Amino acid sequence: MPAVTSGKILVSGTSGFIGAWVARTLLEKGYTVRGTVRSDAKGEYLKKLFANYGEGKFEYVIVKDIEADGAFDEAVKGVDGVEHTASPFHFNAEDPQALIGPAVKGTVGILQSVVKYGYPSGVKRVVVTSSCASVFVPVTEPRVFTEKDWNYTSPKEVEEKGKNALAGDKYRASKTLAEQAAWKFVEENKDKISWDLVTICPPFVFGPIIHEVPSYESLNTSTLELYKTVKGERSDEELVKPVSNFVDVRDVGAAHYLAIATPDAAGRRFITSAEPYTWQDFLDALSASGLPNIPKGVPGGGKGVKHPILYDSSSAKTVLGLTFHGIVETAKDTVVSVRERGW
Repeated sequence: MPAVTSGKILVSGTSGFIGAWVARTLLEKGYTVRGTVRSDAKGEYLKKLFANYGEGKFEYVIVKDIEADGAFDEAVKGVDGVEHTASPFHFNAEDPQALIGPAVKGTVGILQSVVKYGYPSGVKRVVVTSSCASVFVPVTEPRVFTEKDWNYTSPKEVEEKGKNALAGDKYRASKTLAEQAAWKFVEENKDKISWDLVTICPPFVFGPIIHEVPSYESLNTSTLELYKTVKGERSDEELVKPVSNFVDVRDVGAAHYLAIATPDAAGRRFITSAEPYTWQDFLDALSASGLPNIPKGVPGGGKGVKHPILYDSSSAKTVLGLTFHGIVETAKDTVVSVRERGW
């Protein structure tokens, strides 16, 4: 299937951290963007944010509940491609279905809408934001995970333990089950569809904030955790422990654009991970950036730390041509964007 190099792209979840950057990147590349939001207030914020790209280049539609039957039916009409970023990301759900329901039903629902209304109007490709949460499983010795790997552990944990499963497993299960549902849908409907699927799997995402955030407590999960570190809320022991891997939100936006515009991306999943990190690595990067009022922590304490979970992002680099921001720029721009809001 040919790539989508022009036209109108639907971006679900445009008012979110990643969704806003996906929309902005597409606008920068000359596409027209239709975003889905939950309210007119969120949509109007984005219209103002994107006003400099030209009259009519950004429009929005209201989708209050992504789990509702036919939620995306109207949104997909007349678009050339779809970027599905709408999915909850937090670790506060008691009932795992509070995460799994929107993730799975939202993903399958938008694909169903594309089948019903996306052809013959022109949808050629659908890109779904998944996560490295759908890729890795807990390990004790360092292991490099690739796009061939799947997280079968978290869904099993949730199935067996329900509300008693770990918070991380509830979230990871939601991302795994949603991505698997997307690939299953494509396989089961291959005789009906005229488009192909690509999935993007980022780890923890940092970078400058452009979406609407009403309060410090409402920051997206990864940014809030970084800023807690900057405010000195972690012990020295916690600072030098391996945390995860990171990627800049601008690179995630670029990956979504490249995934829809690159012919060879068809039918593939892409890991978009820059490198592993400790919180001390971020403090050292912030100190190196010259930003004031950064706690020292344990300078250099993150060097030589054995990271159990590593990712191979070579496909994103070679197939998509993606390049990654370094930790100094990502850390600085994240903190500056938070401080600019007075927090």
